[in-house]
Amino acid sequence: MAGRTVRNSGRITPRAIRATAVAACAALALTACGSTKDAAGSGNGAGDGKGNGKVGVILPLLTSPFWQSYNDYVPKMAESEKVNALKTVNSNSDPSQQITDINNQLNQGVQGLVVAPLDSAAISAGLDQAERKGVPVVAVDVAPEKGKVAMVVRANNVAYGEKACEFLGDQVKTGKVVQIMGDLASVNGRDRSEAFRTCVKDKYPGLKVLEIPAKWESDTAASKLDTLLNANPDIKGIYMQAGGVYLAPTLQTLKSKGMLKKAGEKGHISIVSNDGIPQEFDAIRKGEIDATVSQPADSYAKYGMYYIKAAMQGKTFKPGPTDHDSTIVKLPNGLLEDQLPAPLVTKDNVDDPQLWGNTVK
Repeated sequence: MAGRTVRNSGRITPRAIRATAVAACAALALTACGSTKDAAGSGNGAGDGKGNGKVGVILPLLTSPFWQSYNDYVPKMAESEKVNALKTVNSNSDPSQQITDINNQLNQGVQGLVVAPLDSAAISAGLDQAERKGVPVVAVDVAPEKGKVAMVVRANNVAYGEKACEFLGDQVKTGKVVQIMGDLASVNGRDRSEAFRTCVKDKYPGLKVLEIPAKWESDTAASKLDTLLNANPDIKGIYMQAGGVYLAPTLQTLKSKGMLKKAGEKGHISIVSNDGIPQEFDAIRKGEIDATVSQPADSYAKYGMYYIKAAMQGKTFKPGPTDHDSTIVKLPNGLLEDQLPAPLVTKDNVDDPQLWGNTVK
């Protein structure tokens, strides 16, 4: 919503210690224990070493249905993972407020933090505060450029842009397509934008990409899309990098111009999105949009809680496959990231009951 080189925060432990830790983990039968094959206890976690301390959870915003859903999942997943999570704090799309929120949580004596960074660079000030107090942090959705976190819980955002590109490229073939971008101060916005741009250049030379920098702001997206459509009424496709904030303004703008045609109708503009919220699924069923990449709000909450508890217990992880269909990778800046699966949703699988967007009431 990357990176400069920093020292890897993980600690390499002997194989025998890892084996002992995994065996003990299995014996305890913790809900998400052994989530990777290489978990190991380092014995230097915050609090009592059992992960029982208070955990602060900081949200980036609550104006998006995606983050509203994540917010709803947090207390459920905290209970499931036996984490003592405090009431969530909303930074309201303000990176400086997010640093203040982190400081306030630290002053309340939290022994762990789960943070969804607004700005990949600015968040380092808050991470430094937490490190000085010996409080582990798990980053959700956005990878920091620098600073120490126990784990980044995130889907592969490069794959988001590539999947969107391939879907639109196969649908449209030639002509103008628009990507409504996120905030380029966020690694998510940069990853999705560059991946889409590069994929189009390499695989679909018949497409011309027009770009709207919209900073995850619905009003900005609507205004700039309106202006762009006035100058380019022959648009054939749209990639929205965040359906939670861009879906409603995009559909309303198209409707106001008489350009919202259902799939299969003459003049239909192919639209692919990111998020996997129920509103996108409804739009797919209606034929208003064609696809979305389902960003796992439920798994973000679940594994945010899992990894912060593990960090508070002093456990560390290594790159490799997990037992929940994901892979932990080492980022260029040395941080570890659990890249959770994010499937493409179309009319063919939109009713799949396993998709989190179909479980939200």
